[in-house]
Amino acid sequence: MPPAATVAATAAVIAAGSAAAAAPHAAAGPGAAAPHLARAWREAQSLCIKCGFCLPACPTYRQTGHEVSSPRGRLELMYRAAQGRLAVVDIRHELWFCLGCLACETACPSGIRFHDMLEAARVDDAADHRRRNGAPLLKRFLLNKLLVVPGRLRAVAWGLYLLRVSGLGALLGGRGLLRLLAPRLARLERRTPPLPAPRRWRRAARAWLADGGPAAAPAPAGVPAPLSVALLSGCVMEAVFGRVHAATAKVLHANGCAVHVPARQVCCGALHHHAGEEADARTLARRNVEAFEALGEAPIVVDSAGCGAMLKAYGTLLRDEPEWAERARRFSARVRDVCEFLDGLPLRPPTRPVPLRVAYDDPCHLLHAQGIREAPRRLLARVPGLELVPLAEAEMCCGSAGSYSLQHPDMSARILARKMGHVRASGAQVVATGNPGCLLQLALGAREARLPVRIAHPVELLADAYE
Repeated sequence: MPPAATVAATAAVIAAGSAAAAAPHAAAGPGAAAPHLARAWREAQSLCIKCGFCLPACPTYRQTGHEVSSPRGRLELMYRAAQGRLAVVDIRHELWFCLGCLACETACPSGIRFHDMLEAARVDDAADHRRRNGAPLLKRFLLNKLLVVPGRLRAVAWGLYLLRVSGLGALLGGRGLLRLLAPRLARLERRTPPLPAPRRWRRAARAWLADGGPAAAPAPAGVPAPLSVALLSGCVMEAVFGRVHAATAKVLHANGCAVHVPARQVCCGALHHHAGEEADARTLARRNVEAFEALGEAPIVVDSAGCGAMLKAYGTLLRDEPEWAERARRFSARVRDVCEFLDGLPLRPPTRPVPLRVAYDDPCHLLHAQGIREAPRRLLARVPGLELVPLAEAEMCCGSAGSYSLQHPDMSARILARKMGHVRASGAQVVATGNPGCLLQLALGAREARLPVRIAHPVELLADAYE
């Protein structure tokens, strides 16, 4: 539950007619304790008019019914913090209770960029937390010692996979010894999604990669031959979902693309940015910009929705760094989600039937952050034998939201249960989605609901349709 003072402050302002909605942008005070948030408010092009269109789009509001856990409630809290009328610590709960799914932005008639305020407030809160308590060691280790080193992350993925398949996870974990020693940690262990077996995907896909492999397949009519593209390998995708990278390389190769994987690329920085660690995110962004510049103006293809949204935001992230601002802007202009990119090609028709009923679930950072809705559906509709079935509330978050499912497991579970109810009603044999967190979360939901459905990336189904 949010702090009582936070609930009271929000309710009082909204009940009073939301004077902040009519206030000019300059009314935001210096925000000495929240400088990033104060700047975001000064740069805002619109202010909340309290119309309420965002309420049914917000997963936490739908679950709690609390105004404070709605986008307009959170905006009011952040507005007050920007003015210096509330301390960042006073609104901390709601800053992190929000999933950051951005569905409110899609629903907002005023065009409010909610995520600009949210991410700025999280940067201020992370700085405030460091001042008060020092750097959180576990958070820093996960972000800066694990995610950024693919070999370490792959080793952890293998360890979790082996614990699961050997049965030791159940013996020591949420239903065993851990339940007695650390009940909260045991609950988190039970919520850990079933990880697939990690694979060195480059070994499986080397026949389709340009670096040291054969030339791309003859290009379809209208596609430059060969069309060079760069592939983001990422961190979690590299360690856990190599099969998706292999499918992406296969489909690109089949459509006349020479696929390059820059060796010096690193984690995209999305989890760092969402955690308020802006300096670390900028460091990773600069390294990626430099790594991908070696391929000139080649499109940068991304098969992770969250990573794609982050890469497209590099121009904004590095805008205050004279040496990097223009380079980052050019980099972001090259980024394409794999479905977005393939949908823009005169695609070679896939010929192998894939007779499955498939429901497509929109990743939040593909639909709401990148504005891509129809491209994945059009690609799936081109697969012979595949029946695309409707999924209720496909545009709603599944409850993964990066690390949210570990930080707020109960709320994440409630949101996921609603999603799996819709999956069951759809009668789908496969649920397709384009983000690693969503793939893991939906696999967990299927296991807990005992639904015999496969969870796959759309490009995997398209790859199955190419001989």
